[in-house]
Amino acid sequence: MQISTIGIDLAKNVFQAHGVDEDGKTVITRQLRRGQMMEFFKKLPPCLIGMEACATAHHWARELAKLGHTVRLMPASYVKAYVKRSKNDAADAAAICEAVSRPSMRFVPIKTADQQAALMLHRARDLLIRQRTQLINALRAHLAEMGLVAAAGVDGLKSLLTIVAEAGNKHQLPEPMRQALHALVAGLQGLGEQIGALERGIHAQHRASEASRRLETIPGIGVIGATAITATVTDPSAFKSGRELAAWIGLVPRQNSTGGKQKLGGISKQGDRYLRRLLIVGATAVIRHARTHPDKHPWVMKLLAKMPAKKVAVALANKTARIAWAVLAKGETYRAPALAAAGQEAPQ
Repeated sequence: MQISTIGIDLAKNVFQAHGVDEDGKTVITRQLRRGQMMEFFKKLPPCLIGMEACATAHHWARELAKLGHTVRLMPASYVKAYVKRSKNDAADAAAICEAVSRPSMRFVPIKTADQQAALMLHRARDLLIRQRTQLINALRAHLAEMGLVAAAGVDGLKSLLTIVAEAGNKHQLPEPMRQALHALVAGLQGLGEQIGALERGIHAQHRASEASRRLETIPGIGVIGATAITATVTDPSAFKSGRELAAWIGLVPRQNSTGGKQKLGGISKQGDRYLRRLLIVGATAVIRHARTHPDKHPWVMKLLAKMPAKKVAVALANKTARIAWAVLAKGETYRAPALAAAGQEAPQ
């Protein structure tokens, strides 16, 4: 029995393996417990192993690669087309085995443990920020029930916190309500400290990464965005152009074209949602700056004259992603268009 390709359907405890030989004939279909995985693959000669790029895939890819196997990770959406009939673990493993052997298949670069750790800082920060927003919304809603409404923004929140903190405030609150609100305020303070600690860790990573510092020179990309792109786009050469990176992030129009008629819709929203959000938020900041300094952003002002600001933000985020790819792939620092006009072309 000579296995050439194996597809593994990953899970928490029970994994499904499907192996074929060089002629494509199925030679093994087996369930493996977590503790059996490494022992099973130690006994096999080096072969091609395919897996969907899910939560634990990068860990298993690193471990199996240490045994001499060639491991390829694929987006789950690309594997779905190879599933035959009903969906189950065995069918998924067979689909993965077939998909990994396709010459046109696109693969996900395997991340190192350090790269995953860098992204965990971002994921944890993003989670805590969402929890902080929930607490703020709850605090506003509870006080609004008593007729205490404040303006939106940080200043309005501070006024509400003052109402809760000051016992002698003219807006006297019932004691049970005050007890509940104090718990929310304490939670806000604790989340603020934790978010601050995570952001200090992200800034430390930024200072230690030459690629991240170069990305920060691009308008619309700050420390958070630069470190997130550096940790996510581990190999810029995996993309042939900046256009491919922008499409991978999901910043290009969704197509429904046929018969030579091109029909474009909204953006595809495929790829990394976190990167897409950071780029669009950064583009929104550039648009605000452009409205106060129109002479520095002629391209943005030209778009604002003929389309809504949100649509311009997406277009600018697309352009920013393409510039980021050029900066990473060419190892250069962003140069403003004014320098390009003087004979030094900026990376696009």
